[in-house]
Amino acid sequence: MAVTQNPDAANLTAPYDDQTSDQQNSLSFSSVKLQKLPHLTDYLTDLQTRPNPLENNPYFHPSDGFYVTPSDVILRQIAYDLSGTFPSPSPHLAYHRGGPRSLIYFEPSRTRVAIVTCGGLCPGLNTVIRELVVGLWDLYGVRQIFGITAGYRGFYSREPLELNPKLVHDWHRKGGTVLETSRGGFDLNKIVDAIQDRGFNQVYIIGGDGTLRGAVKIFNEIYRRKLNVAIAGIPKTVDNDVGIIDRSFGFQTAVEMAQQAINAANVEAESAVNGIGLVKLMGRITGHIALFATLSSRDVDCCLIPEVDFYLEGKGGLFEFLDQRLRDNGHAVLVVAEGAGQEMIPRNEAQKQDRDESGNLVLLDVGGWLKSELMKWWSRDHPNELFTVKYIDPTYMIRAVPANAADSLYCTLVAHSTIHGVMAGYTGFVSGPINGNYAYIPLEEVAQTKNAVNTRDHKWAWVRSVTSQPDFMRSS
Repeated sequence: MAVTQNPDAANLTAPYDDQTSDQQNSLSFSSVKLQKLPHLTDYLTDLQTRPNPLENNPYFHPSDGFYVTPSDVILRQIAYDLSGTFPSPSPHLAYHRGGPRSLIYFEPSRTRVAIVTCGGLCPGLNTVIRELVVGLWDLYGVRQIFGITAGYRGFYSREPLELNPKLVHDWHRKGGTVLETSRGGFDLNKIVDAIQDRGFNQVYIIGGDGTLRGAVKIFNEIYRRKLNVAIAGIPKTVDNDVGIIDRSFGFQTAVEMAQQAINAANVEAESAVNGIGLVKLMGRITGHIALFATLSSRDVDCCLIPEVDFYLEGKGGLFEFLDQRLRDNGHAVLVVAEGAGQEMIPRNEAQKQDRDESGNLVLLDVGGWLKSELMKWWSRDHPNELFTVKYIDPTYMIRAVPANAADSLYCTLVAHSTIHGVMAGYTGFVSGPINGNYAYIPLEEVAQTKNAVNTRDHKWAWVRSVTSQPDFMRSS
């Protein structure tokens, strides 16, 4: 079915204006609402197109179906109840499919690229950078590619690092980010001034929700100044807490490494009298790593995540459960996400106001606190019995490792998908997998959407079934 572009879509008064009508913000056909994807021609109407250089690339043989067209879409929801018992949403949201277009809006010889990494570390950062450089160089013939060091502040405080395939050829084998990263340092006018002064016309921003919120502001300012600069984001969150996309790069590596920590905790617990292996995993606001690591390890007795409140004392509490588990098995393994139980940990007045450079409330060490509470409980209720708690915090080990095979492949696909979109003139978007297919999603939509663990779905029920842990719904 043909897709028709709203003729007013190029005349938006603002890129992300809440007052913009549905007709302006979407392409529609039948019952499908195709989300409006910002394009440079929304405000630069005289841009010239040119054939995609992949047409003459000796490694590609474009044929029918090779290039993505405006009618190629990815549905956000693909599972429906045809009985009508649970009505399906209408209209059905859809996004433009990622991939090469037959026409591009950038002259490769005049394209000047900036790549920046912001926020915390994540497996695969260097792989994404490498694949952006190699993809721009080999697929489109771009030769002016620069890395911005030290995060957002690097735009205006440091000289950019010139990048080429030879320089980055082995970066995928390294953990962390060779470009260096930081939190904070976001000064909108200085950043956009630097982009303009240095002649960058493509900017690739790799970061999490805070970074992407900053990217929205950069895009809006670029739009306001009517600059011929495309802004693209690549979601980076080891916690897998970015919404809409299936998952973010680095997540599978994090789960794999977390499982190794759980295995070590299980060995320690089994080797002690009344031994408890306590593992704290990443997850500020979501418990995906803890959940998936619990399911994959099969050695966890209790999994605590930010989405589920828990309590220690009384009927149905954690201590009662662990007491019975120790009597039955002689040991137990407890996994806790870093954001779980924060409201239970005493904070002084200074700690109540303590925030990091990204504006997030600084988390207290739930693992250390829980270990202390466990020791107090046992010495009070079982003063004459042996008891051991081995506390393992693998956070920085997990963040610092290179991506595994699955995440490395993801990094390549997401980098190339993003490049194709930018070369086609799209801007203010992120690329990511939706239902297994790469799609282009408006930056603001991703920046404002969270991916919390759904504690009413099958995965959380599975966690409770394999651990037999309490539901913590009844407090004493």
